[in-house]
Amino acid sequence: MNTLVVVSHPHLATSRAHRRLLDAISGLPGIAIRHLEALYPDQRIDVAAEQAAVLPATRIVFQFPLYWFSTPPMLKAWQDDVLAVGFAYGPGGTLMCGKLLQPVLTAGGEHAKYRPGGRNRYKVSDLLKPLEATARIVGMAMLPPLVLHHVPNVTGIPVPDDVDTRIDAFARRYRALLAAPEAAPAAAHP
Repeated sequence: MNTLVVVSHPHLATSRAHRRLLDAISGLPGIAIRHLEALYPDQRIDVAAEQAAVLPATRIVFQFPLYWFSTPPMLKAWQDDVLAVGFAYGPGGTLMCGKLLQPVLTAGGEHAKYRPGGRNRYKVSDLLKPLEATARIVGMAMLPPLVLHHVPNVTGIPVPDDVDTRIDAFARRYRALLAAPEAAPAAAHP
């Protein structure tokens, strides 16, 4: 299975988790990684290049930090530009059909905050409904998200003592997921 990992992180250089996640999957066979902010610092996506990268992939991973309860702006722009009429949907737009979408993300808040009655009111899986709807409209199947909670990356917010241990465990799980492409992942605290 060929996997395209589309990474969107506006501050990857200072990310506590995402650099380590990328290190964990780098070098795996059948994996191509594209960090949008590094490829397009001017925020102008090369649609033809991105569509060409998508074509051989049977699985597309969106790796990102939850960013105001959504994807970062570059990942949203990627969706808007790359998943175009005639390519992903509409007349002749069947090139995404049958592919798998695997969200892999971090959230700054604790798991308990992402639930009805919690501070953020919604489960992460509910916040990802727009991705699920997009996947469905272009003929993809969205797999359960792999989520690492409570990894704040904002100045002034305390970092939990166990964050490095949890990041390392999550990175191993992520690597195993991509190394065993036929295995369906289990949701991690959506």
